Amino acid sequence: MSNENTLDLQYVYDSFQKSLKDDDDVIIEGYIDGYNELVKFLNLIGSVFSFVSSDVKSKIKIMEKHKTGEDSLYYESFKKMMKYEKETSLHENSGFTSGSRTMLRLHRGLDFIRLFLKRLSNAEECVNTCTTCQASYNETLAEFHPWYIRKAATLAMHALPSRTDLLYKIFGSEEKLKEAMTILPQTLESCDEVYKRVEQLYTDFDFHGLP
Repeated sequence: MSNENTLDLQYVYDSFQKSLKDDDDVIIEGYIDGYNELVKFLNLIGSVFSFVSSDVKSKIKIMEKHKTGEDSLYYESFKKMMKYEKETSLHENSGFTSGSRTMLRLHRGLDFIRLFLKRLSNAEECVNTCTTCQASYNETLAEFHPWYIRKAATLAMHALPSRTDLLYKIFGSEEKLKEAMTILPQTLESCDEVYKRVEQLYTDFDFHGLP
């Protein structure tokens, strides 16, 4: 893991690349490694999404228990996990903390992070980061949050600094920022591939509507 005060895109890229299995599956351990690094993006942009990052930590703890439990064999990859929980109807068991349901929350968060990071990196210097963040949020996470969280998050986004200040806050020095901008395109491609595969698996197993 890299410095807690900056985002290491190389680490995200390496982890997500390692997570790709076969042509359509994603290894959970690699996914969580990359996600743990990427979620620092939420912490570094301020308290706006602190509620999301704290939720992520609790979800990852649940998955760590699954990966060390009696049925750890079935929690190696997304496809194995979903197949196991579907065939055993565990996803419908109210007394069981479904891994598929847990990872669905992370999956939705990844959609927001990759979209906002992509738009932030492609934007002009004078872009309003608040507007960019709000648009990214409204197109992804917002539909899964109750109105009071949406309202609070939208208001808090007004405190976001300028694009330049925000990028320095995320990546650190000017040298680190240049390095990050060099690797960002391939990191985003890796994020997109992981997201696309997981999205398709949730569709295949009809798990998008897990409560």
